Amino acid sequence: MRNDIAIRPETQKDYKDIISLVLRSFQEGTSYSDGTDIIALIEEIRVSKYYIPELSFVAELNGKIVGHFLFSHFPLSRTPKGEHIDSKSIVMLAPVSVHADYFHKHVGITMLTLGIEKVKELGFKGITVEGDFHFYNRIGFKTSSQYKIYPTSGYPMSEPRCMMCQETFEGSLEGIQGYIVYDMYCNA
Repeated sequence: MRNDIAIRPETQKDYKDIISLVLRSFQEGTSYSDGTDIIALIEEIRVSKYYIPELSFVAELNGKIVGHFLFSHFPLSRTPKGEHIDSKSIVMLAPVSVHADYFHKHVGITMLTLGIEKVKELGFKGITVEGDFHFYNRIGFKTSSQYKIYPTSGYPMSEPRCMMCQETFEGSLEGIQGYIVYDMYCNA
């Protein structure tokens, strides 16, 4: 972990820099997105009831924004088809972007480790994330089904290890179970 990265909540004046960062991050770092859908997701979360302003972060290095990520409320569903459980105990980490000039320089691990500490300070019981398990396992995430939280769509359908959870303290997800159903954003 780096000691020269700081995180802070995003502000409206950061939005233009965040858009540039996200576009480059996804255009140069993935084969599945040009970043425009990720920007749309960020904007969708920001205007929804699930947005948590104090958990939407930029990462800075020497005053330059080198990363962006956010945690938002994410109610689990009773069934794979929906019926969302009104719970404010779990947050979802998504999306996550690192400036393309800083790929493979431990920016992602550092900024997310700092962000997870903020989630813990605010008393949430767990964090879900969908992504590359090789990366997220390194910062404490485990396959979500180990916590009785199950994927319903996306990459996890073909690779279940891509849907992950992390307890904020040992046993914090005990008694919490359900399904990750993304249509809750459509009903926000």
